[in-house]
Formats: sequence, C-alpha cells, structure tokens
Amino acid sequence: MEKIIFNGDNGEKIEFFVLEEAKLNGTNYLLVTESEEEEDEGMAYILKQVARNSDKDLTYEFVEDEKEIDAVAGLLEELLDGEIELVPDGEE
Repeated sequence: MEKIIFNGDNGEKIEFFVLEEAKLNGTNYLLVTESEEEEDEGMAYILKQVARNSDKDLTYEFVEDEKEIDAVAGLLEELLDGEIELVPDGEE
C-alpha cells in the first residue's frame, strides 16, 4: 500500500495510506486512511489534488464540500465494489 506524508496545519507530519485513487471532472482524488491494515475499519478521508509544485511534489487538501464528497464517494464505492461506508460529520 502506498504511503504519503501530509503536512498538517500546525506543521505536524501525518502518514496516510492510499486505499484508492480516482479522477472526476479532471481532478485527482485519493481515498486515504491512517491505518496500513486494509481490514481495519478506521476513518478514511478523501483528499483532492489542488496543485503540482514540481514533477514529484503534489499538493492535496481535505475535501469538505458535501456535494463534492458525495460525488467522489460514489465513484470510489464503485471502484471498491461498495466496500466503503460514509459517516456524516459528527456521527462516529
């Protein structure tokens, strides 16, 4: 499983593991989790590519718009054969 390092708002580095990649309307998205174990039912996040600083440096941000999340989640569910379940904010 591919691992990426995400720089948090406070400068902390957070490791994410890529579960799936998708492209929607010309934008690249990643479904990531903090756990390397695929069987773990931990939290998953959708990241959106917002810039390319060089050939190797990509910039991603968390997707927060509910309509965008629904559209990307639907595509990701198809790619993963319905293996993801979205939990609305605040309902963990």
